[in-house]
Amino acid sequence: MPSGSPIHCGPASRRTPPGSREFFEQHRQVAIEDCFAGSIDARVFPGACNQNAVLDLGCGPGFWLVELTRRGCTEVVGADLTFNAIKLARQRCARYDVTASFCQQDAERLGFADGSFAHVNCQGVIHHTPDTAACLGEIARVLRPGGTANISVYYRNVFLRMWPVLRTLGRFLARCGAGMKGRGRENIYAIADVDELVRHFDGADNPIGKSYTRAQFLAMLHVHFEVEETFLHFFPARSLPFRLPRFLHRWLDRHTGFLIFARLRKP
Repeated sequence: MPSGSPIHCGPASRRTPPGSREFFEQHRQVAIEDCFAGSIDARVFPGACNQNAVLDLGCGPGFWLVELTRRGCTEVVGADLTFNAIKLARQRCARYDVTASFCQQDAERLGFADGSFAHVNCQGVIHHTPDTAACLGEIARVLRPGGTANISVYYRNVFLRMWPVLRTLGRFLARCGAGMKGRGRENIYAIADVDELVRHFDGADNPIGKSYTRAQFLAMLHVHFEVEETFLHFFPARSLPFRLPRFLHRWLDRHTGFLIFARLRKP
């Protein structure tokens, strides 16, 4: 079972000073290896026509700010609910000579004018908000007509749907050492209730976490966007007590991922 989107997690393999180059390098490695099984999916990034004025909503420690800029995006804005996330994102951009603007924002009530952005990137964020539908409405509002977005939320995949049957296997894996270090997630495989398990994805202190079927996610998206494509990623191989072969990790990542991504366009 997943134990937190690595895009927003700090390095867990060994202690490094937060804000150091080594800290961010380890974080990037974890994010790419765990969330994309080795290489970032190019479908996450905006096309050339929508690379100016880009909002990274829920920027966390700034992973996407650097990756977006490296792929040609300009006038990039990092927004997050917490000051600590903004602080880390600033430090990351400074370490990598990336120019970005920053501001604290509530995804349910964004402080930007209508049509402010050509593209919005929002990965693994709005499933933690009480009103996910309101967040989608705000993302659509701040996009220009013809603007694009890439949004991901936790996916109620085959493992979550079958967890009442599979939880005996989960308890066995937990006894074998499966789980994640830090944030009270060490015994996540032993959690019986699916909703409670999802809440623990990003740490036991997380107040809310939701997962969606593809149909549920599409129903929310179609209110505001044209959906160009959906696809899956994120099979947390590092949470297992054994090493998965790379080919198997890639297959599980693409076919049974715990995040569902959507490429969107505002009409």
